[in-house]
Amino acid sequence: MLTRGIESLLFMKISVLIVAAAVLFLAAGHNALAEVLGTFGATYGIAEKDAVSELEEQARKVDWRSKIDKKAMERRVKNYMPGNLPVLPVATEDRKFLTDMTYTSDMEVPDVKGGILYPKGYTFNPLEYVALPNIIVVIDGSDRKQVEWFENSPYMKDVRTMVILTGGSYYELTERFKRPVYYAIRNVVGRMGLDHVPSVAVQKGKYMEISEYVPVVPEKLKKKKDSKAE
Repeated sequence: MLTRGIESLLFMKISVLIVAAAVLFLAAGHNALAEVLGTFGATYGIAEKDAVSELEEQARKVDWRSKIDKKAMERRVKNYMPGNLPVLPVATEDRKFLTDMTYTSDMEVPDVKGGILYPKGYTFNPLEYVALPNIIVVIDGSDRKQVEWFENSPYMKDVRTMVILTGGSYYELTERFKRPVYYAIRNVVGRMGLDHVPSVAVQKGKYMEISEYVPVVPEKLKKKKDSKAE
Protein backbone atom coordinates (compact mmCIF):
# COMPACT_ATOMS: atom_id res chain seq x y z
CA MET A 1 0.00 0.00 0.00
CA LEU A 2 2.85 2.38 0.89
CA THR A 3 4.55 1.73 -2.46
CA ARG A 4 1.36 2.41 -4.38
CA GLY A 5 0.85 5.61 -2.42
CA ILE A 6 4.37 6.81 -3.21
CA GLU A 7 3.91 6.04 -6.90
CA SER A 8 0.60 7.88 -6.98
CA LEU A 9 2.07 10.97 -5.32
CA LEU A 10 5.05 10.86 -7.65
CA PHE A 11 2.84 10.63 -10.72
CA MET A 12 0.77 13.58 -9.48
CA LYS A 13 3.86 15.73 -9.03
CA ILE A 14 5.38 14.81 -12.37
CA SER A 15 2.20 15.39 -14.35
CA VAL A 16 0.58 18.26 -12.45
CA LEU A 17 1.25 20.87 -15.14
CA ILE A 18 0.16 18.53 -17.88
CA VAL A 19 -3.08 17.85 -16.08
CA ALA A 20 -3.56 21.61 -15.88
CA ALA A 21 -3.09 21.82 -19.63
CA ALA A 22 -5.49 18.93 -20.13
CA VAL A 23 -8.15 20.86 -18.28
CA LEU A 24 -8.07 23.39 -21.07
CA PHE A 25 -8.77 20.78 -23.70
CA LEU A 26 -11.32 18.49 -22.10
CA ALA A 27 -14.90 19.13 -21.08
CA ALA A 28 -13.76 19.81 -17.56
CA GLY A 29 -11.84 22.77 -18.91
CA HIS A 30 -14.95 24.95 -18.73
CA ASN A 31 -14.84 26.81 -15.40
CA ALA A 32 -18.54 26.31 -14.78
CA LEU A 33 -18.17 22.55 -14.65
CA ALA A 34 -16.28 22.83 -11.40
CA GLU A 35 -19.48 24.07 -9.81
CA VAL A 36 -21.62 21.10 -10.78
CA LEU A 37 -19.64 18.10 -9.57
CA GLY A 38 -21.91 17.69 -6.56
CA THR A 39 -21.88 14.39 -4.66
CA PHE A 40 -21.78 11.04 -6.41
CA GLY A 41 -22.22 7.58 -4.92
CA ALA A 42 -22.76 6.64 -1.33
CA THR A 43 -21.52 8.90 1.44
CA TYR A 44 -20.36 7.87 4.88
CA GLY A 45 -19.98 9.68 8.18
CA ILE A 46 -16.57 10.53 9.56
CA ALA A 47 -15.10 7.89 11.83
CA GLU A 48 -15.71 8.27 15.57
CA LYS A 49 -13.28 10.71 17.19
CA ASP A 50 -11.93 8.01 19.54
CA ALA A 51 -11.18 5.73 16.60
CA VAL A 52 -9.37 8.52 14.75
CA SER A 53 -7.35 9.37 17.84
CA GLU A 54 -6.37 5.74 18.25
CA LEU A 55 -5.18 5.53 14.66
CA GLU A 56 -3.18 8.72 15.08
CA GLU A 57 -1.60 7.34 18.24
CA GLN A 58 -0.64 4.09 16.51
CA ALA A 59 0.83 6.02 13.58
CA ARG A 60 2.99 8.08 15.93
CA LYS A 61 4.49 4.91 17.39
CA VAL A 62 5.77 3.72 14.01
CA ASP A 63 9.33 4.58 13.04
CA TRP A 64 8.54 5.43 9.42
CA ARG A 65 12.19 6.11 8.55
CA SER A 66 13.08 2.51 9.33
CA LYS A 67 10.19 1.30 7.17
CA ILE A 68 11.27 3.19 4.08
CA ASP A 69 14.29 2.23 2.00
CA LYS A 70 15.58 5.66 0.99
CA LYS A 71 17.82 4.36 -1.79
CA ALA A 72 15.04 2.21 -3.22
CA MET A 73 12.72 5.19 -3.17
CA GLU A 74 15.30 7.34 -4.95
CA ARG A 75 15.65 4.67 -7.63
CA ARG A 76 11.87 4.60 -8.06
CA VAL A 77 11.79 8.38 -8.44
CA LYS A 78 14.63 8.42 -10.96
CA ASN A 79 13.29 5.48 -12.99
CA TYR A 80 9.62 6.46 -12.93
CA MET A 81 7.81 6.23 -16.27
CA PRO A 82 4.08 5.82 -16.98
CA GLY A 83 3.08 2.68 -18.82
CA ASN A 84 0.60 4.28 -21.22
CA LEU A 85 2.67 6.92 -22.96
CA PRO A 86 1.44 7.81 -26.47
CA VAL A 87 3.67 6.55 -29.28
CA LEU A 88 4.17 9.01 -32.14
CA PRO A 89 6.35 8.55 -35.23
CA VAL A 90 9.23 10.90 -36.02
CA ALA A 91 8.37 13.76 -38.37
CA THR A 92 9.79 13.33 -41.87
CA GLU A 93 8.90 16.81 -43.07
CA ASP A 94 8.30 20.22 -41.55
CA ARG A 95 4.65 21.18 -41.56
CA LYS A 96 2.20 23.41 -39.73
CA PHE A 97 -1.54 23.11 -39.16
CA LEU A 98 -4.35 24.28 -36.87
CA THR A 99 -6.35 22.08 -34.52
CA ASP A 100 -9.92 23.02 -33.66
CA MET A 101 -10.35 22.40 -29.93
CA THR A 102 -14.15 22.43 -30.06
CA TYR A 103 -15.58 19.84 -27.70
CA THR A 104 -19.01 18.20 -27.73
CA SER A 105 -20.27 16.81 -24.43
CA ASP A 106 -21.34 13.16 -24.65
CA MET A 107 -23.33 13.36 -21.41
CA GLU A 108 -25.70 15.64 -19.53
CA VAL A 109 -24.10 17.81 -16.88
CA PRO A 110 -26.42 18.43 -13.92
CA ASP A 111 -26.52 21.57 -11.81
CA VAL A 112 -26.59 21.66 -8.03
CA LYS A 113 -30.40 21.98 -7.99
CA GLY A 114 -31.02 18.75 -9.87
CA GLY A 115 -31.59 20.40 -13.23
CA ILE A 116 -29.47 20.27 -16.37
CA LEU A 117 -26.68 22.82 -16.66
CA TYR A 118 -25.34 21.50 -19.98
CA PRO A 119 -27.35 19.08 -22.12
CA LYS A 120 -25.79 16.15 -23.94
CA GLY A 121 -24.42 17.44 -27.24
CA TYR A 122 -23.48 20.84 -25.81
CA THR A 123 -20.60 22.21 -27.86
CA PHE A 124 -17.95 24.73 -26.88
CA ASN A 125 -14.34 25.63 -27.52
CA PRO A 126 -12.32 26.00 -24.28
CA LEU A 127 -9.87 28.32 -26.03
CA GLU A 128 -12.66 30.89 -26.26
CA TYR A 129 -12.58 31.14 -22.47
CA VAL A 130 -8.90 30.76 -21.57
CA ALA A 131 -5.49 31.86 -22.77
CA LEU A 132 -2.68 29.30 -22.78
CA PRO A 133 0.64 31.15 -22.32
CA ASN A 134 2.91 28.11 -22.68
CA ILE A 135 4.78 26.87 -25.70
CA ILE A 136 4.28 23.10 -25.55
CA VAL A 137 7.20 21.15 -27.02
CA VAL A 138 6.59 17.42 -27.42
CA ILE A 139 9.56 15.13 -28.04
CA ASP A 140 10.55 11.51 -27.64
CA GLY A 141 13.30 11.84 -25.06
CA SER A 142 14.71 8.43 -25.93
CA ASP A 143 15.65 9.72 -29.40
CA ARG A 144 19.06 11.42 -29.33
CA LYS A 145 18.29 13.45 -32.46
CA GLN A 146 15.15 14.92 -30.94
CA VAL A 147 16.95 15.78 -27.71
CA GLU A 148 19.73 17.56 -29.63
CA TRP A 149 17.16 19.28 -31.85
CA PHE A 150 15.47 20.73 -28.77
CA GLU A 151 18.75 21.84 -27.21
CA ASN A 152 19.60 23.77 -30.38
CA SER A 153 16.13 25.23 -30.87
CA PRO A 154 14.98 28.66 -29.62
CA TYR A 155 12.52 26.88 -27.33
CA MET A 156 15.32 25.64 -25.09
CA LYS A 157 15.90 29.11 -23.61
CA ASP A 158 12.31 30.34 -23.73
CA VAL A 159 10.85 30.49 -20.21
CA ARG A 160 7.37 29.81 -21.62
CA THR A 161 8.40 26.39 -22.92
CA MET A 162 6.86 23.29 -21.38
CA VAL A 163 8.69 20.11 -22.41
CA ILE A 164 6.50 17.03 -22.79
CA LEU A 165 7.93 13.53 -23.27
CA THR A 166 6.45 10.59 -25.14
CA GLY A 167 9.50 8.55 -24.16
CA GLY A 168 12.81 8.76 -22.35
CA SER A 169 13.75 9.53 -18.77
CA TYR A 170 12.17 12.63 -17.27
CA TYR A 171 14.83 12.60 -14.54
CA GLU A 172 17.84 12.49 -16.87
CA LEU A 173 16.40 15.13 -19.19
CA THR A 174 15.46 17.40 -16.29
CA GLU A 175 19.13 17.27 -15.27
CA ARG A 176 20.33 17.75 -18.85
CA PHE A 177 17.97 20.59 -19.80
CA LYS A 178 18.15 22.17 -16.33
CA ARG A 179 14.40 22.67 -16.44
CA PRO A 180 11.33 20.56 -15.56
CA VAL A 181 10.07 18.05 -18.10
CA TYR A 182 6.82 16.09 -17.94
CA TYR A 183 5.32 12.96 -19.40
CA ALA A 184 2.61 13.21 -22.03
CA ILE A 185 -0.98 12.28 -21.29
CA ARG A 186 -2.53 10.27 -24.07
CA ASN A 187 -5.89 12.05 -24.28
CA VAL A 188 -4.26 15.50 -24.30
CA VAL A 189 -2.04 14.47 -27.21
CA GLY A 190 -5.13 13.20 -29.01
CA ARG A 191 -7.15 16.35 -28.35
CA MET A 192 -4.36 18.52 -29.76
CA GLY A 193 -4.22 16.37 -32.88
CA LEU A 194 -0.53 15.59 -32.62
CA ASP A 195 0.67 13.15 -35.27
CA HIS A 196 4.47 13.30 -35.06
CA VAL A 197 7.37 14.33 -32.86
CA PRO A 198 8.99 16.68 -32.35
CA SER A 199 5.96 18.98 -32.32
CA VAL A 200 5.39 22.45 -30.95
CA ALA A 201 1.91 23.61 -29.93
CA VAL A 202 0.90 27.22 -29.26
CA GLN A 203 -2.47 28.87 -28.98
CA LYS A 204 -3.57 30.97 -31.94
CA GLY A 205 -6.89 32.52 -30.98
CA LYS A 206 -9.52 29.78 -30.94
CA TYR A 207 -7.11 27.18 -32.33
CA MET A 208 -3.93 25.35 -31.38
CA GLU A 209 -1.21 25.82 -33.97
CA ILE A 210 0.84 22.65 -34.33
CA SER A 211 4.29 22.76 -35.92
CA GLU A 212 6.09 19.52 -36.73
CA TYR A 213 9.83 19.52 -37.36
CA VAL A 214 12.31 17.07 -38.76
CA PRO A 215 14.77 16.68 -35.85
CA VAL A 216 17.90 17.85 -37.65
CA VAL A 217 20.53 20.09 -36.08
CA PRO A 218 22.06 22.52 -38.63
CA GLU A 219 25.66 21.63 -39.45
CA LYS A 220 26.98 25.05 -38.42
CA LEU A 221 25.49 24.60 -34.95
CA LYS A 222 27.07 21.16 -34.67
CA LYS A 223 30.49 22.57 -35.56
CA LYS A 224 30.06 25.43 -33.09
CA LYS A 225 29.13 23.00 -30.33
CA ASP A 226 32.04 20.68 -31.15
CA SER A 227 34.53 23.58 -31.10
CA LYS A 228 33.34 24.61 -27.62
CA ALA A 229 33.75 21.04 -26.41
CA GLU A 230 37.35 21.04 -27.57
